[in-house]
Amino acid sequence: MLSNSLSADTTPASTPRFSSSSTRNSRETSCGAVGLVIFILLFNALSAVLFLCLINRPIYDDQYNIIDVHTYATQGLTAAAIRANTTPPGPVGFAWMAASVRLLGGEELRDARIGAFASWILLASAILIGARYASFPDLWYGALLASLVFPHSVEAMSLVLTEGPALFFGILGALAWIEFISQPKVTFSVLLLGIAGGLSMGLAVTTRQYFLALLPAAVMVAIQQVRSRGWRSNGRWYIGVISSLTAAVLPVLLLVMIWKGFSSPGMATGTSYPLWKAKLGLSFLRPIIGAFYVSFYLLPLTFPAMSYIKPNHRWRVVAVALVGGVAAGYYSDSMLQWGPLRTAVHFLGRTTTGQLVVFGLVAALTVYNAIAVALLLWDKRHTILSCPLALFALLTVIFFVAEQFGVGGNIPLYDRYLLQMAPFLGLIAFALFPRLTRARVAALTFMSLVSHIMLWRYAFGAHGS
Repeated sequence: MLSNSLSADTTPASTPRFSSSSTRNSRETSCGAVGLVIFILLFNALSAVLFLCLINRPIYDDQYNIIDVHTYATQGLTAAAIRANTTPPGPVGFAWMAASVRLLGGEELRDARIGAFASWILLASAILIGARYASFPDLWYGALLASLVFPHSVEAMSLVLTEGPALFFGILGALAWIEFISQPKVTFSVLLLGIAGGLSMGLAVTTRQYFLALLPAAVMVAIQQVRSRGWRSNGRWYIGVISSLTAAVLPVLLLVMIWKGFSSPGMATGTSYPLWKAKLGLSFLRPIIGAFYVSFYLLPLTFPAMSYIKPNHRWRVVAVALVGGVAAGYYSDSMLQWGPLRTAVHFLGRTTTGQLVVFGLVAALTVYNAIAVALLLWDKRHTILSCPLALFALLTVIFFVAEQFGVGGNIPLYDRYLLQMAPFLGLIAFALFPRLTRARVAALTFMSLVSHIMLWRYAFGAHGS
């Protein structure tokens, strides 16, 4: 059995809903998570507000994205404006920032940035309030915390980027939909919650297409719930599931009909950027890169898992990790995407050989932790299956990696795109390890500091992502 590789005392605490943790410990966990969430949120907000006040020139992707914001600000969310969409993201995020431009009526770039900033504040406020009434509050806090500390979160809060609106719709939609599907009795208000959650997930897909992973994940969780509830479940529950999933699919179908595909016309024809072109295709390397970066960003969230591998099995895992590190180093030109990891490897390695060694060690550590997490998830599979939110998060990450098979063209998988998976990585991590030890707080705080450093490097003229 795979679980035999885990120590016998593998007993990470879980949420009160699906574990035997005491109510007192749960309250302490929630208080600690809420306190850290509020601290990181205020820290991020302060940095973003200072940036908004001091820096009023296009930075990073501002120069491209402001064009689409201007289109929706002048034309509205019309079919013609959607067809004129030039950059890869869908129209809803740009329309969100365009609404801020029209509402504030000031300088277009700054008003669009304020719209992105507002999406984060609304997201955090909704989760902090909603978690008090949710079935899995600790996981709600974990999803928000992982999003706030992700290395690209502060830049997404401060620049004309669609990640903020996408996360707003994606996280809240997923949390609301899971809350609906978890209820034993479906009242009219619960039914409305499910439909609103489904529609919100659909809007997330039309904001950032990578959120398409939400839809098959939702279908799989619904099937699992049917099996656990039995086929003779309340008919209203089935109506709610079908209605909510229909609401999730409709915005996606509408966008595909208008665009005549899943990529914006500008991106599909290669006119959006001088060098990059995205289209439907078949890629075998991209899923490997996606899986690596998922595992890499899961590392600071779940590193306690490494201690649960039995000593007599540890050398086998070390051997596999070393092989993975050597392979990653050999293909480092393809594996290292633009982002903080690439910057750190180049800085620490100095020479080409040094960079290969540094990246190989990072990759080996990432593989080791990924194996430990996989074994722990297998060992705790009944716990995960009993928590729809944890199962949904796990499936979403799996489908995110799987959908990379269908991404053609030559546009890189920038690790900023992994910000969309951050809340789901947080859900997985806090389902396994909800307690915030000092080591975990230190790791999360370090991730947050990286995010601030990246933003202010842009402000002082640095380039890259």
